[in-house]
Amino acid sequence: MTATVSNFHYGAVTPVAAYLMACLGAALGLRCTTRSLRRPHRRAGWLALGAVSIGCGIWTMHFIAMIGFSVQGALVTYDPTKTLLSLAVAIAVVAIGVFLVGYRGGSPVNLGVAGTVTGIGVAAMHYLGMAAIHTNGGLDYAVGTVALSVAIAVAAATAALWAAVSIHKLWASMGASLVMGVAVTGMHYTGMAAVSVHLTGESAVSQSSTALLSFLLAMLAGPLTVLLIAGAIVMFDPDMMLGDDEWDRPAYTPNGAGADLPVQQAVQQAAGPSQPYRY
Repeated sequence: MTATVSNFHYGAVTPVAAYLMACLGAALGLRCTTRSLRRPHRRAGWLALGAVSIGCGIWTMHFIAMIGFSVQGALVTYDPTKTLLSLAVAIAVVAIGVFLVGYRGGSPVNLGVAGTVTGIGVAAMHYLGMAAIHTNGGLDYAVGTVALSVAIAVAAATAALWAAVSIHKLWASMGASLVMGVAVTGMHYTGMAAVSVHLTGESAVSQSSTALLSFLLAMLAGPLTVLLIAGAIVMFDPDMMLGDDEWDRPAYTPNGAGADLPVQQAVQQAAGPSQPYRY
């Protein structure tokens, strides 16, 4: 028997919250990548933080959206191991793409490779998360819709990596993160449109239970905490607010030593040769 499946059991709350999480992760990732390009001696650390931010944002988006997933006539539960494994996959594949463009640049070939690997990995995270579902039935997928969701994931990943190395202005990167949120969330719901559930037995439960909500919220607590910490790091780092017009300015050195050297040289040139005081 084919069950009635809903992805919007709680209305617009879950898709809107999922979209905002995707945007947050993308925004933090873009700013971290910008910081890594300005400070090469700390590039690995900033790229890692960016990868974790984007990965946690995508994974959090997925499982917030899954709170709204329900199967009429069936109780839905999740395998904790596969759920956590999907988080590790999300972070790992994003890290591959971010480090490729962070160290090898944004050439078309490099972007194509990094975007393809990352996009397929994000799709793998999604379907691994779906494989964690336990219900009294089987999940089937429409092959064509699955292929479309993978294509969207690859396109979204490639665009995100391009933006990471090409967009430096704060407001431009915020706009890019909003677009990326649409792409990533669209990939999720495209993948969910491929799902059909065939029940093999009857269940008295026809909607998400309190236990399921508690489990998903507990799973979300860790990634949400990571995003909050990453957000605090980004907000309190001075270079995060730099735009393209400031991109080529020399970085400030510790204790301000040499920070204003170009300004001092300009003042001296305008004033002409210094003359000794006469008494």
